[in-house]
Amino acid sequence: MTSFKNHFLPLFLLTFLFQAHAQEMEFEEYNPKSTLVVTENIVEKAKYPFIDIHSHQFKMATQDLTQLITAMDDLNMAVMVNLSGGSGEGLQNMLNNVNQNYPNRFVVFANVDFQGVGNVDWAENAVKNLEQDVKNGAKGLKIYKSLGLRNKDVNGKRIAIDDRRLDPIWAKCGELGIPVLIHAADPKSFWDPIDSYNERWLELKTRPRRKRSADNPAPWEQIIGEQHNMIRKHPQTKFINAHMGWYANNLEKLAELLKQMPNMYVGIGAIIAELGRQPRNARKFFIAHQDRILFGKDSWNPKEFPTYFRVLETADEYFPYYKKYHAFWAMYGLDLPDEVLRKVYYKNALKLLPGLDQSLFDN
Repeated sequence: MTSFKNHFLPLFLLTFLFQAHAQEMEFEEYNPKSTLVVTENIVEKAKYPFIDIHSHQFKMATQDLTQLITAMDDLNMAVMVNLSGGSGEGLQNMLNNVNQNYPNRFVVFANVDFQGVGNVDWAENAVKNLEQDVKNGAKGLKIYKSLGLRNKDVNGKRIAIDDRRLDPIWAKCGELGIPVLIHAADPKSFWDPIDSYNERWLELKTRPRRKRSADNPAPWEQIIGEQHNMIRKHPQTKFINAHMGWYANNLEKLAELLKQMPNMYVGIGAIIAELGRQPRNARKFFIAHQDRILFGKDSWNPKEFPTYFRVLETADEYFPYYKKYHAFWAMYGLDLPDEVLRKVYYKNALKLLPGLDQSLFDN
């Protein structure tokens, strides 16, 4: 009997401790594995060569591009668009490295320095710099979300995206025939109360610096509206709205905006989770607007690309997203038609980025 008690009590205590730990587990720790048994089609390599219209390689001036090319080939990425080109000498150094090694595999976009907006010669100098950057080989202009959020003029006031002092930049892009890829604001949930109704609660809890008050630095609707005003004011310029303009969760509204602004395209970087939870609706949207959607990933992490391929190419059900804090729900495949896939993967980007090596996409 004594021997039985000596063995029973430790087991009881272990069970009690396990149950206590389970009850005290924080929400962010809860990450159950699905018991659902369904067909799985893991897609490690895209069905067609693709152009990643939204990538960032800040060290491209000096990095070993051979390693990057190997990773790209494994994914079937034909061309990477580096949006972080900067301007002037830094941009030129990036282009030199590309042109000396893999001139047909990389595209570099220039950036604008908004410091000094308000000075009488700012716009003239900015346009001259952009013209030179394009002459040196830049094929587009990338605008960071700091415009509309953090950039201030010489008087310390927030620079609105549709500020008329910036108009010469957008007009020049149209004249030069280069696209403008612009990231405005962030998901609207960042401006909403952080409560039990906020879908981004986990992200905001674990990354509190992303939370904004309702008017910090302006209401979300105002910043997004400024972007749309700017696009409407410059119909001769092609704009690529990064992250689907934060309307991937409202595709009906996005369809209206595409109709209103025929010079606007959308990239799918960092919003694949929104598409993967509405497969029938998203599939319908992609087919209807197949000429206006471009593939983009945003952050360079090769292990995350297969989720994009699987959402776009397969009809798989209920598979996980790779960032729980971004989306705690499961993904479903859109099973897009081949011609739609080709347009999203490379054909639409080729129209916006003339001069690329067409042989990379012959298949």
